Amino acid sequence: MAKLYFCFSSMNAGQSTNLLQVAHNYGEQNMETSLLTASFDDRSGKTGKIASRIGIEKDAATYQADTDLYTKLSDEVVDGTAAVLIDEAQWLSDEQVWQLARFVDVKKIPVMCYGIRTDFQGKLFPGSQALLAIADELREIRTICHCGRKATMVLRLDAQGEAIKSGPQVQVGGNESYKSVCRRHWLEAMGEL
Repeated sequence: MAKLYFCFSSMNAGQSTNLLQVAHNYGEQNMETSLLTASFDDRSGKTGKIASRIGIEKDAATYQADTDLYTKLSDEVVDGTAAVLIDEAQWLSDEQVWQLARFVDVKKIPVMCYGIRTDFQGKLFPGSQALLAIADELREIRTICHCGRKATMVLRLDAQGEAIKSGPQVQVGGNESYKSVCRRHWLEAMGEL
Protein backbone atom coordinates (compact mmCIF):
# COMPACT_ATOMS: atom_id res chain seq x y z
CA MET A 1 0.00 0.00 0.00
CA ALA A 2 1.42 3.37 -1.02
CA LYS A 3 1.70 6.04 1.68
CA LEU A 4 2.46 9.72 2.09
CA TYR A 5 5.42 10.05 4.46
CA PHE A 6 6.76 13.09 6.30
CA CYS A 7 10.33 12.80 7.58
CA PHE A 8 10.88 15.93 9.65
CA SER A 9 13.38 17.55 11.98
CA SER A 10 15.09 20.80 12.79
CA MET A 11 17.94 21.96 10.51
CA ASN A 12 21.18 20.03 10.15
CA ALA A 13 19.65 16.68 11.05
CA GLY A 14 20.44 15.14 7.68
CA GLN A 15 17.09 15.20 5.88
CA SER A 16 18.73 15.57 2.47
CA THR A 17 21.33 12.93 3.35
CA ASN A 18 18.54 10.54 4.34
CA LEU A 19 16.62 11.28 1.14
CA LEU A 20 19.71 10.63 -0.98
CA GLN A 21 20.39 7.40 0.93
CA VAL A 22 16.82 6.23 0.25
CA ALA A 23 17.25 7.04 -3.46
CA HIS A 24 20.54 5.10 -3.45
CA ASN A 25 18.91 2.11 -1.73
CA TYR A 26 16.14 1.99 -4.34
CA GLY A 27 18.76 2.25 -7.08
CA GLU A 28 20.70 -0.66 -5.59
CA GLN A 29 17.57 -2.76 -6.14
CA ASN A 30 17.22 -1.48 -9.74
CA MET A 31 14.17 0.58 -8.76
CA GLU A 32 13.60 4.08 -10.12
CA THR A 33 12.85 7.08 -7.93
CA SER A 34 11.72 10.55 -8.90
CA LEU A 35 13.37 13.40 -6.95
CA LEU A 36 11.86 16.86 -6.50
CA THR A 37 12.95 20.04 -4.72
CA ALA A 38 11.96 23.71 -4.55
CA SER A 39 12.98 25.76 -7.60
CA PHE A 40 14.35 28.62 -5.49
CA ASP A 41 16.67 26.44 -3.38
CA ASP A 42 20.08 27.28 -4.82
CA ARG A 43 22.28 26.56 -1.81
CA SER A 44 24.30 24.01 -3.79
CA GLY A 45 25.16 26.76 -6.28
CA LYS A 46 22.41 25.85 -8.72
CA THR A 47 18.77 24.89 -8.75
CA GLY A 48 17.55 21.38 -9.46
CA LYS A 49 19.98 19.70 -7.07
CA ILE A 50 19.46 17.94 -3.79
CA ALA A 51 22.73 18.35 -1.93
CA SER A 52 23.80 17.17 1.49
CA ARG A 53 26.17 19.00 3.81
CA ILE A 54 28.35 15.89 3.81
CA GLY A 55 29.06 16.34 0.11
CA ILE A 56 26.69 14.05 -1.79
CA GLU A 57 24.18 15.34 -4.32
CA LYS A 58 21.78 14.28 -7.03
CA ASP A 59 19.86 16.08 -9.77
CA ALA A 60 16.16 16.67 -9.12
CA ALA A 61 13.14 18.11 -10.86
CA THR A 62 11.85 21.33 -9.33
CA TYR A 63 8.53 22.73 -8.23
CA GLN A 64 7.36 26.29 -7.73
CA ALA A 65 4.81 27.79 -5.34
CA ASP A 66 2.08 27.49 -7.99
CA THR A 67 2.99 24.04 -9.37
CA ASP A 68 0.14 21.55 -9.42
CA LEU A 69 2.07 18.57 -8.09
CA TYR A 70 -0.62 16.02 -8.91
CA THR A 71 -0.49 17.03 -12.57
CA LYS A 72 3.31 17.43 -12.65
CA LEU A 73 3.94 14.02 -11.11
CA SER A 74 1.22 12.35 -13.19
CA ASP A 75 2.85 13.75 -16.35
CA GLU A 76 6.51 13.25 -15.41
CA VAL A 77 6.77 10.15 -13.22
CA VAL A 78 7.42 7.17 -15.45
CA ASP A 79 5.65 3.83 -15.15
CA GLY A 80 7.45 1.55 -12.76
CA THR A 81 8.72 4.36 -10.52
CA ALA A 82 9.04 2.93 -7.02
CA ALA A 83 8.81 6.20 -5.06
CA VAL A 84 8.77 9.99 -5.26
CA LEU A 85 11.21 11.75 -2.89
CA ILE A 86 10.67 15.44 -2.09
CA ASP A 87 13.28 17.62 -0.38
CA GLU A 88 12.52 20.86 1.49
CA ALA A 89 8.87 19.84 1.92
CA GLN A 90 8.27 22.62 4.44
CA TRP A 91 8.01 24.98 1.45
CA LEU A 92 5.07 23.12 -0.06
CA SER A 93 1.68 24.79 0.17
CA ASP A 94 -1.29 23.20 1.91
CA GLU A 95 -2.83 22.63 -1.53
CA GLN A 96 0.33 20.96 -2.84
CA VAL A 97 0.37 18.53 0.09
CA TRP A 98 -3.21 17.54 -0.74
CA GLN A 99 -2.13 17.11 -4.38
CA LEU A 100 0.61 14.72 -3.20
CA ALA A 101 -1.90 12.78 -1.09
CA ARG A 102 -4.15 12.46 -4.13
CA PHE A 103 -1.20 11.26 -6.23
CA VAL A 104 -0.39 8.57 -3.63
CA ASP A 105 -4.00 7.40 -3.45
CA VAL A 106 -4.71 7.44 -7.20
CA LYS A 107 -1.35 6.36 -8.65
CA LYS A 108 -0.43 4.07 -5.73
CA ILE A 109 3.17 5.34 -5.65
CA PRO A 110 4.65 6.28 -2.26
CA VAL A 111 5.71 9.90 -1.74
CA MET A 112 8.36 10.59 0.91
CA CYS A 113 8.62 14.22 1.96
CA TYR A 114 11.65 15.51 3.89
CA GLY A 115 11.62 18.87 5.63
CA ILE A 116 11.85 21.11 8.64
CA ARG A 117 8.95 21.19 11.07
CA THR A 118 9.15 24.77 12.40
CA ASP A 119 10.70 28.07 11.38
CA PHE A 120 13.03 30.33 13.37
CA GLN A 121 10.05 31.82 15.25
CA GLY A 122 8.78 28.41 16.37
CA LYS A 123 5.88 28.42 13.90
CA LEU A 124 4.95 25.57 11.59
CA PHE A 125 5.73 25.97 7.91
CA PRO A 126 2.58 25.56 5.75
CA GLY A 127 3.88 22.38 4.11
CA SER A 128 4.91 20.91 7.44
CA GLN A 129 1.57 21.74 9.03
CA ALA A 130 -0.34 20.03 6.22
CA LEU A 131 1.97 17.01 6.24
CA LEU A 132 1.70 16.64 10.02
CA ALA A 133 -2.08 16.68 9.59
CA ILE A 134 -2.53 14.23 6.69
CA ALA A 135 0.62 12.15 6.15
CA ASP A 136 0.10 8.43 6.59
CA GLU A 137 3.38 8.07 8.43
CA LEU A 138 5.52 10.54 10.38
CA ARG A 139 9.23 9.95 10.97
CA GLU A 140 11.36 12.22 13.11
CA ILE A 141 15.01 12.65 12.15
CA ARG A 142 16.91 13.76 15.20
CA THR A 143 19.85 16.03 15.77
CA ILE A 144 21.33 17.54 18.92
CA CYS A 145 21.75 20.96 20.46
CA HIS A 146 25.19 22.17 21.56
CA CYS A 147 24.18 21.15 25.11
CA GLY A 148 23.58 17.53 24.06
CA ARG A 149 19.77 17.60 24.30
CA LYS A 150 17.58 16.86 21.29
CA ALA A 151 17.36 19.91 19.00
CA THR A 152 13.77 20.69 18.07
CA MET A 153 14.02 24.40 17.26
CA VAL A 154 15.87 26.57 14.73
CA LEU A 155 17.55 29.92 15.31
CA ARG A 156 18.08 32.36 12.43
CA LEU A 157 21.33 34.20 12.99
CA ASP A 158 22.63 37.60 11.90
CA ALA A 159 26.21 38.20 10.72
CA GLN A 160 27.38 38.43 14.35
CA GLY A 161 25.76 35.11 15.29
CA GLU A 162 22.93 36.70 17.26
CA ALA A 163 19.36 35.37 17.05
CA ILE A 164 17.01 37.21 14.69
CA LYS A 165 13.49 37.47 16.10
CA SER A 166 11.51 38.69 13.07
CA GLY A 167 11.55 38.57 9.30
CA PRO A 168 10.15 36.56 6.42
CA GLN A 169 9.42 32.92 7.14
CA VAL A 170 11.35 31.65 4.13
CA GLN A 171 14.98 32.64 3.75
CA VAL A 172 17.25 30.13 2.05
CA GLY A 173 20.46 29.58 3.98
CA GLY A 174 22.73 27.08 5.66
CA ASN A 175 25.02 26.96 8.67
CA GLU A 176 25.93 30.62 8.20
CA SER A 177 22.30 31.61 8.83
CA TYR A 178 20.77 28.90 11.01
CA LYS A 179 21.49 26.83 14.08
CA SER A 180 19.48 23.95 15.56
CA VAL A 181 18.97 24.07 19.32
CA CYS A 182 16.81 22.58 22.06
CA ARG A 183 13.71 24.49 23.15
CA ARG A 184 15.44 25.82 26.30
CA HIS A 185 18.29 27.37 24.32
CA TRP A 186 15.86 28.70 21.70
CA LEU A 187 13.83 30.43 24.43
CA GLU A 188 17.02 31.81 25.93
CA ALA A 189 18.23 33.16 22.55
CA MET A 190 14.82 34.71 21.87
CA GLY A 191 14.91 36.50 25.25
CA GLU A 192 12.09 34.41 26.71
CA LEU A 193 14.08 32.88 29.60
